[in-house]
Amino acid sequence: MGPLDGVRVLDMGNLAAGPITTTLLGDLGAEVIKIEHPRVPDSARGYGPQYRGRSLYWRSIGRNKRCVTLDLSQPEGRPVLDALLERADIVVENFRPGTLEKWGITWEGMQAVNPGLILLRTSAYGQEGPYRGYPGFGSIAEAMSGYAFITGEPDGPPQLPQFPLADGLAAYMGAVGVLAALQHRTVTGRGQWIDNTLYEPIMRLIEIVNMEYRHLGTVRQRSGSRLVDSSPRGAYLTATKDAWVALSGSSNATALRVLRAIGRDDWADDPDLATNPGRVRRSDEIHRALADWIGAHEVEDVLATFRAADAPIGRIYDASTATEDSHFRARDTFVEVADDDGEMISVQNVMPRFSETPGAVRRLGAAHGSDTDEVYGELLGIAAERLAALRASGVI
Repeated sequence: MGPLDGVRVLDMGNLAAGPITTTLLGDLGAEVIKIEHPRVPDSARGYGPQYRGRSLYWRSIGRNKRCVTLDLSQPEGRPVLDALLERADIVVENFRPGTLEKWGITWEGMQAVNPGLILLRTSAYGQEGPYRGYPGFGSIAEAMSGYAFITGEPDGPPQLPQFPLADGLAAYMGAVGVLAALQHRTVTGRGQWIDNTLYEPIMRLIEIVNMEYRHLGTVRQRSGSRLVDSSPRGAYLTATKDAWVALSGSSNATALRVLRAIGRDDWADDPDLATNPGRVRRSDEIHRALADWIGAHEVEDVLATFRAADAPIGRIYDASTATEDSHFRARDTFVEVADDDGEMISVQNVMPRFSETPGAVRRLGAAHGSDTDEVYGELLGIAAERLAALRASGVI
């Protein structure tokens, strides 16, 4: 079992930050009940490439969840929702601010049903402020946070990532928030609600860029894979021609080992290059030397040379090389799990690793509403006749 065994989570979210948070909690043992509209399922079910008629993305983001349907906007469904809230520890939603309130679902009403409840509210801009009512997705957060502006080559346009970076960071920050709130409840017995945004977590990670401007008046520009704060660092093409490597020498001792690995003992012994500011001043020179040396050697020779020098280096993988890496295989980074149709699907394993309570991928994303009768019947004790009536009226 996982460390969150015994914790019950209601997932009211839709693609992607809210559901990623609940996936993380489910991986660690929490019981997650996924609530979807009876006729408008989570957009993640149709997102990305399809495999045997179903989204690969849904199989993972929907994993370790029991799927029920409930139209939250219908007052007739409020007793069902209240019964779920009464039995829950955590609720996660990522509607636009004011949506739940429009349906008559308020924090005060939730607290009246369950004073110990923890509510995570993730939205584009937060529950207050001039932008609170604006629509927003992770791409907009990646843009407005400043991330996109500093990403890309110096002579190219700003770059957005090819994956939901802002959503993922917000999801992890949300998970941290609910775990902290659980500890607070353990001490005080009181629940609380958490205001989480898409833009603030990614902005926090690149905080130095904004501090640099506020205190020095400098606007950070794009520099490709190189860093203006540290040298050496970059992506380099090997003589293999289709193989790139990433190299970093952020600490002084590491940087000197990198220089010695390419035969530049003279630089390693140069007092001007002993500290990072000196290396940054000569970053172009160091970068060219590394590119020339690495470009003249096959990828395996490059990796072996730098590893022998105890200098950090790694091959830049694509999906095919990443899945075949021997280290990843030894650690079971990827696991195969049967979906509800018996099809074996490869997904990434639970992380981080716990020595006593490791957690597991117990189930992949289930069909829309597949657990409605079981959850409402067994957990809430709603009779079959009542379920049939709720279904006929469109509430579930």
